[in-house]
Amino acid sequence: MLQVREEDLPKPGDGEVRLTVLTAGVSGYDLMHRRSGRLPGTPKVPFTLGIDVVGTIDEIGPGVSGLELGARVAAGPLEDFGGYSEFMCVSADLLVPVPDGVDSAEAVCVVVDYLTADVMLHQAAKVRNGESVLVQGAAGGVGTALLELGRLADLDMYGTASQHNHELVSALGATPIDYQTDDFVARIRELTGEGVDVVFDPIGGARQLWRSYQALRKGGRLVWFGVAATAKYGLRVIPASLATRLFLALIPDGKRAPMSPDLGKVDQRERLAALLDLLKAGEIKPVVTERVPLAEAARAHEIVESGGHAGKVVLITST
Repeated sequence: MLQVREEDLPKPGDGEVRLTVLTAGVSGYDLMHRRSGRLPGTPKVPFTLGIDVVGTIDEIGPGVSGLELGARVAAGPLEDFGGYSEFMCVSADLLVPVPDGVDSAEAVCVVVDYLTADVMLHQAAKVRNGESVLVQGAAGGVGTALLELGRLADLDMYGTASQHNHELVSALGATPIDYQTDDFVARIRELTGEGVDVVFDPIGGARQLWRSYQALRKGGRLVWFGVAATAKYGLRVIPASLATRLFLALIPDGKRAPMSPDLGKVDQRERLAALLDLLKAGEIKPVVTERVPLAEAARAHEIVESGGHAGKVVLITST
């Protein structure tokens, strides 16, 4: 379904700039919209995927000031997609400068994955130093971001992952749990006694969310923010997950299942700039699964769909 096509070079409109794209992230969100076509917000085909990019400013449109040609910037999450391209036009209001010396592939990992992790940690869960957390899918792009930022927040961390990713999870400061062979609820009880303070679940599905909820101690919070399970079970996972979260939020047992914030409604630029500063300072080090040429975007999707990989797959242009 992914094809390489040549189109006319776009011209930036009012308040826009044209970027020469250097790197674009590949996410489960891209895969969902590629496979479905029925999700809210999916453009009419044909359209270009990609919600996070790093590029250089190639042309400045009318009404834009304070930006310079050639400046390297990050943009995302992009509501209208478009990142899988050599050139694209974006609103100047979305742009955040990328510090000198920062790798463009690592920087694009920060744009969505680390921004998501930061919002889930500090806005949804409101974690406090020393709390215990379980990260589901701990070796993935957002999972590794949660572990890195969680380590900076001095959290006691546990993470589910395939056996071959346990060394990575341990290196990021968490106790690994093999979700394929272990009952993670029983394992968490064994390790903590009463459960963890927070569970971060990007997988979704009724059974998965219920089990994540069971891993909480009294007073704990379940933060559900993704539906990776759609890759296996299809779109029916989405309404089932929403209904389950609502049900869990109504149980009067001292636990909570708060709604996750909409990334489009948070102060993205300020948070993203702070995260890129952490990258510049060496406080975080995103895991790049593979750098795939833009023309091989279909292969990049195959890597993500195969599962079991660590970190984030990044598309690289020839520029």
